[in-house]
Amino acid sequence: MNEVFKPDVVERSRTQPPGVSPPTKTPSAPARPWRKLAGRILLVLALAIAGSFAFEKFETHAPPTTGEPKGERAGSPQTVRVAPVALGDMPITLDALGAVTPFETVTIKTQIAGKLIEVGFTEGQMVKRGDFIAQIDPKPYQAALAAAQGQLAKDQALLAQAQANLARFQALAKQDSIAAQQVTDQQALVAQDKAAIAADEAQVDAAQINLNYTRIVSPITGRAGLRLVDPGNYLQPSDSTGIVVIAKMDPISVVFSTPEDNLPRIAARLKSGAKLPVTVFDRANANKIATGTLTTYDSQIDVTTGTIKMRATFDNPDGVLFPQQFVNVRLLIDTMTGVVLAPNAAVQVGPSGNFVYLLNDDSTVAKRDVVTGPNDGARTTIASGLSAGDRVVIDGVDRLRDGAKVRLAEAAAGDGADQPAAGSNAGGGSGWGRHHRAGRNGRAAQGAAQ
Repeated sequence: MNEVFKPDVVERSRTQPPGVSPPTKTPSAPARPWRKLAGRILLVLALAIAGSFAFEKFETHAPPTTGEPKGERAGSPQTVRVAPVALGDMPITLDALGAVTPFETVTIKTQIAGKLIEVGFTEGQMVKRGDFIAQIDPKPYQAALAAAQGQLAKDQALLAQAQANLARFQALAKQDSIAAQQVTDQQALVAQDKAAIAADEAQVDAAQINLNYTRIVSPITGRAGLRLVDPGNYLQPSDSTGIVVIAKMDPISVVFSTPEDNLPRIAARLKSGAKLPVTVFDRANANKIATGTLTTYDSQIDVTTGTIKMRATFDNPDGVLFPQQFVNVRLLIDTMTGVVLAPNAAVQVGPSGNFVYLLNDDSTVAKRDVVTGPNDGARTTIASGLSAGDRVVIDGVDRLRDGAKVRLAEAAAGDGADQPAAGSNAGGGSGWGRHHRAGRNGRAAQGAAQ
């Protein structure tokens, strides 16, 4: 010990009371780390056992993955459905949106100014060409006609007088009784009176036309719409509304647009004399409304949309097609006969193009590249790659590969027909027990494979 601290130690020892021993330092209990480690190991083991049990329960009761039938495990044949390839006809159609358009639509308007005093039609009535529609007050125009006729009669009388004087002057001129200038002046007066009569006759014709305009008749045969003006209103030719709109209902047309790329084929068919059927459906494209024929197409292509308008004609005696009605149009351009047809579900698209899975006789599938043609809602024409009688996979193609072993869905259903239904007690034991055993067997097989 350092000598410097010795006196202090001696001094402190002297201050202890007699008979009392100095305090002794109690050593601490030794730490036991192995107990903590053992507790942690037991906790980890308990969690592992609980996790394993939970995973087993989940695996036992979990539903099979999408597209995998119950009980199907890795390595078993893929269950698929197939359909035959057959020969048949494929209609080449063109679908478009169209609107019903009458061949003739007329807005009845007055050609003269006047008061509307009578309406001669009923709203919604089928009118014929020449039927009475409306009457404008004719009195002002009757008066104008009478005035023009009076002026014509006056000028006709003046002409008769001038012609008589001219005849006398010509007789006197032959006798040198009057000057020749007087005969010339009278001839000019006769010509003036004739010109006045011609103008008067034109005025009479104009007044008669205006009077005829007071009685308005239908220029076409069709259906009268709602009345746009009531009797008592003063009408003028500048009015924009008119009196009523008449539309021709039978026959009627449908106008639709199609891309310009379809024009050459359609034009060639029309030039050959073929009648191309056109079928129209309602707005929902569910109900067939009428069937007609393609009549013609427009004289120019719309450069803004790259489409061309076409018109189809329909007989419409029952009025099922109504002007400006929206319809879905299906044009039958041509029909391919005796072609190879495969279900649309069988045709797949890959990096190299279209292909199908062909079912072989040994219950394997082969990937077959095909060249497709036109198709409809259910079938696709096959230009090459398949022949009639081949069977192609239409369901279960997602996990197939070339040469894979498969079994038909019908055969799989037959194999399970004798098995008890899930949840029944047949075969001894509950449905849960059978699922539990199946899960354990599947996991054992996977462990063996690993």
